[in-house]
Amino acid sequence: MTGNSEAAGRAGAILTIDLPALRHNYRFLQNKLGKARCGAAVKADAYGLGAIKVAQALQQEACRDFFVAHLDEAIALRPHLLAESAIYVMHGSPVGYEAEFLEFNCTPVLNSLEQIAAWRALATAKQKTLPAIVQLDTGMSRMGMSPQEVQAWLADPAITQGIQVTHLMSHLACAEDQQDPMNQQQLQTFRALRALLPACGATLANSSGIFLGSDFHFDMARPGAALYGVAPVADLPNPMKAVASLQAKIIQIRTIAAGAGVGYSITYRAPAARTIATVAVGYADGWLRSLSNRGVAYIAGQAAPMVGNVSMDTITLDVSNVDAAQLYPGAPVDLLSATNTVDIVARLAHTIGYEILTSLGQRYHRHYLESESE
Repeated sequence: MTGNSEAAGRAGAILTIDLPALRHNYRFLQNKLGKARCGAAVKADAYGLGAIKVAQALQQEACRDFFVAHLDEAIALRPHLLAESAIYVMHGSPVGYEAEFLEFNCTPVLNSLEQIAAWRALATAKQKTLPAIVQLDTGMSRMGMSPQEVQAWLADPAITQGIQVTHLMSHLACAEDQQDPMNQQQLQTFRALRALLPACGATLANSSGIFLGSDFHFDMARPGAALYGVAPVADLPNPMKAVASLQAKIIQIRTIAAGAGVGYSITYRAPAARTIATVAVGYADGWLRSLSNRGVAYIAGQAAPMVGNVSMDTITLDVSNVDAAQLYPGAPVDLLSATNTVDIVARLAHTIGYEILTSLGQRYHRHYLESESE
């Protein structure tokens, strides 16, 4: 056995990341954007799928704009990317760490007058013009310059002296619902602010925003979830290819009598004699506890409902209707697959696909498909 196959054999579950599918999704989104550049949100370790591998695969498709949340994410990613690839830190600089942006060749997204002042002070100290994106709050009330701060900028344009504002940025709150009036409200606000501020590039669209049409595309988009296979538009067929699949293993199988309980707090009692399989994945691996008595797994294409509470390291499945020949210690159990997509699992967990992906733990053996022939 190779070391890699030995690691897969020892692991309780295998998370497979399909890089050709990722690259396909990027090309699909870039095609929808036309002349606008397609960047990539690789924050949160590329939504749990591995920022280094993901970003390097996207570079093969000529992606050169990468977005992370924290400075440490940028520092970890920088040695693995081309020098000309830009890394934007959406939270801006931690107070007092502005100089590290120069050391590690990354660019802040400035969200407040305080962040602008600190970046301008560094530009003055270095006697050079420093690039940045400036984010505007267009109604989400989360990140970006407030209307009052924008008015202060308009009253004193010297606030950004020494800063090369490459793009104005904002973030859409409701883009997955194409009929939500908030989309047009934010677009109109963003356009109005752009008209008042110094001319530069603009970036508004996230994954779902790309599907709102060309009015939202501007110069650059910042997809994340759609790259990784999450459906970008609510209640419409998902045009993206699945990137992540998760296959766990059966540890043990038992037959229980009618009335027997399963799992912590005995939230499930068998209505009749049932066959129960214990599977090596739990909430410590990011398999959410909200899937207790709600989730479904698949064994050789046959559905096996989750029964009982999700434990830290295990789940339990009712496999009474699964072909007995498929039930043995080590047998594969599909938790994320073309049948059991991330969006289906998210609905059962009463959450969104983003949380399913970003919750995936580090105990899985990770296998990266590098080519379609694998």
